[in-house]
Amino acid sequence: MGSKTEKRQLIIFIAIAYGIPYLLGILMWYGSLKQMDLSAFPVTQMLYPAMGVMLAYLLTRKGDERILRAFYICFILTTVIAIIFTILSVLMPDAVVTLPGGTVSVFGLAIQYLLAAGSVIGLICFIAAGKKKRAASGIKWKNWKASVGCIVLFVILYLARVAVFNGLSGELEEFAAILTSAEAWIYFAVMPLDFLLGYLAFFGEEYGWRYYLQPFLQRKFGLRKGVLILGVVWGIWHLPLDFFYYVTPEYGVAMTVNQIINCVTLGIFLGFAYMKTENIWVPVIIHFLNNNLIMVISGAFSAEVLENNSVSWMQIPITLLIDVLLFGLFIFSKQYRRDEPEVFTDSPAAEYSVSNT
Repeated sequence: MGSKTEKRQLIIFIAIAYGIPYLLGILMWYGSLKQMDLSAFPVTQMLYPAMGVMLAYLLTRKGDERILRAFYICFILTTVIAIIFTILSVLMPDAVVTLPGGTVSVFGLAIQYLLAAGSVIGLICFIAAGKKKRAASGIKWKNWKASVGCIVLFVILYLARVAVFNGLSGELEEFAAILTSAEAWIYFAVMPLDFLLGYLAFFGEEYGWRYYLQPFLQRKFGLRKGVLILGVVWGIWHLPLDFFYYVTPEYGVAMTVNQIINCVTLGIFLGFAYMKTENIWVPVIIHFLNNNLIMVISGAFSAEVLENNSVSWMQIPITLLIDVLLFGLFIFSKQYRRDEPEVFTDSPAAEYSVSNT
């Protein structure tokens, strides 16, 4: 691939993945001042990285028949509609609906249905495309044993992380009670269906970060340095959410630092899992579990637990230590000890995939 084409792809990716959420961050700021429902923003933002990759490929590889064109178009249209709904959720704040859990924006709720429809249609699109096209676009499921092993390993490490934090705060018994509750097991039972109807959002991030940008950065800077840079890039990408959604603005800087730590350390594990399995669905599933298990362990069983939290600077050193020990040490695994990433030639980006040998 020529350097000019590569540069064009990168520019398109950055413009979409970063440009849109940072522009809409202005609306988030306004909405936070007016105490509006901003739940549409984080869901829609997850779609931007993959949209950037897909537009880059569609615009620079027009003659490439290996690209999953129908799936790409379906994903892009879903994202565009979600952006419109997200903007309307701030411009029309009185359009709300009352649910058992409280009052929510009509447009925020509409995005959930949109994602469900897009996920189902997208599934049909890439199944109908056939194995060769799925493999060429990096979407084929492969390496079953290693893939399942990485997912199970993540769940063990995730629960260990939560257990340590709860132990330090003297809430280990409460954590055990939540995990053994009927509500938790009901939530666990419906998680596969939740994933099927909402995977598009998590695919949206991982197709951008792990499938496209990680191999790109690793090829430029090396396996270890590349994944560390990606973690910082991924963390900073959350900036509008860190200030106006996850916490209130006064905690924004601390939340951003905490976010970068999480993204660097978790990114190391996700990078390890992707390089080991060559299966993009592994980081997609792990990302889904990472975001959804918090609703269980908090005992809230609702996405509202993610909003308006507080972050103390005193928590950050502990978070850094635990995350490095549980996830960061994977940077010393054999997947990161090779000199150069190998070329996975059936990818539309060719050199952008890392082969596990």
